[in-house]
Amino acid sequence: MAVAHVAMPVGAWQTFDYWIPEGLDVARGDFVRAPLGGRKCVGVVTGIEAASDFTQRLLPIDALSGIARLPDEVMALADFVGAYYQAAPGLAHALLTPPAAARARKPRRAEPSSIETAPARPHSLNAAQRCALDALTAAEGAFGVTMLYGVTGSGKTDVYLAAAGRAVAGGGQVLLLVPEINLTPQFERRVHAALPGIRAVTLHSRLAAGARRANWDAAASGVAQVVLATRLGIFVPLPRLELIVVDEEHDDSFKQQDGVRYHARDLAVWRARRRNIPVVLGSATPSLETWQHARAGRYRSATLPARADTRARMPAVRFVPLRGGDARDGLCVALRDAVAARLARNEQSLIFVNRRGYAPSLKCSACAWQSECARCAARLVVHRAPDRLRCHHCGHVKAMPRACPECGNVDLLPLGFGTQRLEQAVRGAFPDARVARVDRDTTRNKDAFAVLRKQVEDQAIDILIGTQMLAKGHDFPRLTLVGVLGADNALYSADFRATERLAALLMQVAGRAGRADLAGEVIVQTDFPGHAVYRALAAHDYARFADELVAERQAAQLPPASRVALLVAEAHARDDVDRFLDAACAQANALRNGDERVQVFPPMPAAMARRGGYERGQVLVQSAHRGDLLAFLPRWREAINGCARARVRWALDVDPTSF
Repeated sequence: MAVAHVAMPVGAWQTFDYWIPEGLDVARGDFVRAPLGGRKCVGVVTGIEAASDFTQRLLPIDALSGIARLPDEVMALADFVGAYYQAAPGLAHALLTPPAAARARKPRRAEPSSIETAPARPHSLNAAQRCALDALTAAEGAFGVTMLYGVTGSGKTDVYLAAAGRAVAGGGQVLLLVPEINLTPQFERRVHAALPGIRAVTLHSRLAAGARRANWDAAASGVAQVVLATRLGIFVPLPRLELIVVDEEHDDSFKQQDGVRYHARDLAVWRARRRNIPVVLGSATPSLETWQHARAGRYRSATLPARADTRARMPAVRFVPLRGGDARDGLCVALRDAVAARLARNEQSLIFVNRRGYAPSLKCSACAWQSECARCAARLVVHRAPDRLRCHHCGHVKAMPRACPECGNVDLLPLGFGTQRLEQAVRGAFPDARVARVDRDTTRNKDAFAVLRKQVEDQAIDILIGTQMLAKGHDFPRLTLVGVLGADNALYSADFRATERLAALLMQVAGRAGRADLAGEVIVQTDFPGHAVYRALAAHDYARFADELVAERQAAQLPPASRVALLVAEAHARDDVDRFLDAACAQANALRNGDERVQVFPPMPAAMARRGGYERGQVLVQSAHRGDLLAFLPRWREAINGCARARVRWALDVDPTSF
């Protein structure tokens, strides 16, 4: 009797054994319907065996589900994810499941996107772009990784689309991965403008389940020639895949932070190698991992050193004191005057502050009390309209106090500036200006961001106030001024990647200014204009900054100069976390047995020691070589399973983005 291992949607997806009825043709990669807890569910077959250890209790598979069999290439990707990221097989294979598969609902046909009717505007490439395209396609029909490093506005997207055009013309499919859902509509427009007549679909979490399933089917059947997706798109079956592009490859959004903690950029490289096709990693601020690979010659590199529009120049950068006496409502005189000048010239301005809400905290003027979340080691953020205190980590909401709960003082002060407070200040300073705030609160509804973007394109908005949602990928020709507030906050972070992230964020948001024939300017309010991050910003020299930062990491033996994994644990009681991590650390040191190739650091609280009512801690393991770490982790994971406690939730995070 043949037995199938089937990953099923129970809890966090688990693998169960079922016997295969005679006459039913079941193979690895098939989606099957089988009984589970009194109901019928759809799962994916992860393997076939001749027998099972549980033959006395096995149930039969009912039938095939009607979903096409997953190809070996995609099944191998799930196997790799499970092994590399130390994830349970059921969880790894769940990533392959098409949207709404378990609902037994017939998916509707994909409706042609209205974007497909956009007029074709193929863009001719300049000399630098043509050289970059040649570098990207040098490995056509063979595996190769190319880092496409181009300043903001240099036309990286045009190069992607030209390479995609070549792949589609040869009968292939192209996977374009983007970090933000909000970037997909404009990217899709550009796809159809540059490649008229092709079939392109999008895949992201904001699509309705039926639309996602229809688009998944179009991709998996080979009907869709271009698939534009966020990180989960790396698992979509593409029978004629010939090119993978990862746009803004440095972005942390490509790293899954819970469940299976994979990195879509790294999986794109693995999948391209497995399929023997080229992969492009593009960014104006490449991650240090990609940068080091390119510098070492493991990746090819192509550079776009200037903006694609010959009229455009990189914006001038000016630093002004953060705490100058002329500041009013968070805005210094220099920034207010610059905004006023743009309004007079009918140009647009962007004021950037990477904090939503009204103020990051509420403080009593008479005592030391500050608003703190009872469930997290974080302060509650002041929000207006309605007045509330909100935790941006666990979602806890609390009414605004009328007086200090400690001393009864009614003079409570909001500390700092968020987008709501800045919007209020800007509207007060420029009452006739058309102002729009762009953050997660204003773009929750479907198509809200698309509407705001259209208003900017139609010049119906004079001043944008926003968070990092506006920092990358957007091209507004009449936006000539970018003001940056609160950038210094990142310089106080204990995260070793803080300066890398700040440099990328500032260079990306500064790149929104002056992308056409109008000169751009960036004004940064800072107390540290001589900091290396700000020097790099002023010189528009990310390359030198990246080289210096790589040298620092090598001296400190921090990623990318080393490989790390993080054991993270949480429980309602701190003692439970500490005892679990102490035991896990002891197990790790016993497995090492003095071997210096893997280092184990003592347990410590997580960067946020309490979140959502859970106490949190971590143990870091590090090695100079990936192979040594990967040989150690499966043995450690097995040992941890032996000492796991029911009250403790834990996970291994391989290649964490922060710790």
